Amino acid sequence: MTVAEDIVELGASFFRRGLTFGRTGNLSAIDADGTIVMTPTGVSLERLRADSLSRVTREGEHVGGPPPTKEAFLHLAIYRARPGAGAVVHTHSTHSVAVSCLRDIDSRNALPVLTAYYAMRVGRLPLLPYFAPGDQSLAATAESVAVEHHALLLANHGPIVAGKDLTSAADALEEIEETAKLFLLLRGQAVNPVSDEEARRLSDQYR
Repeated sequence: MTVAEDIVELGASFFRRGLTFGRTGNLSAIDADGTIVMTPTGVSLERLRADSLSRVTREGEHVGGPPPTKEAFLHLAIYRARPGAGAVVHTHSTHSVAVSCLRDIDSRNALPVLTAYYAMRVGRLPLLPYFAPGDQSLAATAESVAVEHHALLLANHGPIVAGKDLTSAADALEEIEETAKLFLLLRGQAVNPVSDEEARRLSDQYR
């Protein structure tokens, strides 16, 4: 499959499983020629077509297809921070957004490590401050934090994750959503998270 076909398939899967809704969320991946294939603005991830995706350069020049997502600047910031990344995925997944709205969340790490898979696929999840949708000043903040973290949670907005490819990025994003769901279900209960030592071991082993 081509990168464009992979994006179409993932977008439909996210929509079908309720990880995104309406016309929210955006996906991108680097093609073999070095250009970045992105979901276009104003299109539901359910209705993507491989021949109607946007193409931009790493510098942000629009070189093909319809206009890219209005959050293209955010994808580009993540790619600048993480030159080894091959894909970036962003959704407004319900439970992750719910966590991002809570007042008492540690901005250095928004979710506890409740499972081994979360340790392996996510690790630490910084919570970035609130920025209005489309506010390009978010780019500098996201870029500086993404140098050390491949997964970020945007306050009152949702998760954005970089990975070596679309599958890796999607795995991590789904792990964030499932852990957010667990966190909310367990809120107020005494929990026994994965130890810091084991979380570090798993993270090092997976990466």
